[in-house]
Amino acid sequence: MSDFGFETRAIHAGQEPDPRTGAVVPAIYATSTYKQDGVGGLREGYEYSRSANPTRTALEECLAALEKGVRGFAFASGLAAEDTLLRALTKPGDHVVIPNDAYGGTYRLFDKVQARWGLAYDPVPIADVEAVRAAVQPGTTRIVWVETPTNPLLGIADIAALAEVAHAADALLVVDNTFASSYLQQPLDLGADVVVHSTTKYAGGHSDVVGGALVVRDEAVAEPIAFHQNSMGAVAGPFDSWLVLRGLRTLALRMERHSDNAERVVAFLQGRPEVSEVIYPGLVEHPGHAVAARQMKRFGGMVSFRMAAGERAALDVVEHTELFTLAESLGGVESLIEHPGRMTHASAAGSPLEVPDDLVRVSVGIETADDLVADLAQAFERLAR
Repeated sequence: MSDFGFETRAIHAGQEPDPRTGAVVPAIYATSTYKQDGVGGLREGYEYSRSANPTRTALEECLAALEKGVRGFAFASGLAAEDTLLRALTKPGDHVVIPNDAYGGTYRLFDKVQARWGLAYDPVPIADVEAVRAAVQPGTTRIVWVETPTNPLLGIADIAALAEVAHAADALLVVDNTFASSYLQQPLDLGADVVVHSTTKYAGGHSDVVGGALVVRDEAVAEPIAFHQNSMGAVAGPFDSWLVLRGLRTLALRMERHSDNAERVVAFLQGRPEVSEVIYPGLVEHPGHAVAARQMKRFGGMVSFRMAAGERAALDVVEHTELFTLAESLGGVESLIEHPGRMTHASAAGSPLEVPDDLVRVSVGIETADDLVADLAQAFERLAR
């Protein structure tokens, strides 16, 4: 469906009406196995749902269409997708460059799991192309791993420039596109080889499912991933696949509203004396603004800010909001607020990826913007009591 627009692909790719019943929504195939028409006589290639399931196939085809890749893969979580990718494309003794402000779970995977397997990594400021180039070890570096925007400091990486750096060293560029979503950013078009998503977030969009995905640009990379997906088995179940597929149908509309509301929240935060810094790629003063404006459709729904009075003030703010729910995760229709240093990024404490203790991260939902601003205002006002 490459000739169609994003919204059309989100609604139709992998989701043809059922030929038997005419149902316009894909069925949930809650089955573990499939009747064979004689030994090896598989119907449409299905034999066991770890290997393939029609509901998961529909999701994988839709994900691939949205990212303009040749193949998509759906997993039980974002970290399951990341782990499978690394097992498929690296081996003990290889090296990976990662962001120095990567998601805490990604850092934990590299530092506590993959390192024991023999995979080396170096964290670098991913916005600095020359720093990435210097960190690449020709012949050993297999992957340059990028988040853009990063979690939670919203750093911006120049995908096209880093693709050139990676490919010059015969490495692959992997882009975690979770914060931007497929609607706001298309890494494969910019030269990336693999896109990673936690579909728990904007893809699902309703805080009711956990999942992950990989989308690849060429079949040579797809083949080992497909083998490891089946061999390792951390696949998305049929109901989870159906929930993510349902979420993708409204992704474009939601991302526009997330972005609208985030801009209102940012404008409010900029006028508060309690806030020492607002971090949002849409701000002209953001160091990655020009790159973000070039490679993103809009700037998304994630906002971080630092409290002038330090950690205690940050903790007080996150505990005193009412519409912004104190919770981990992001990308749902409801607004969330958290303290990364003690929550999502606690695993990075004491490491080069440790985040500032005065940092607050908000996932701006799709509620009425005036209500969200008023909620933050009352939380700030309580600090002075």
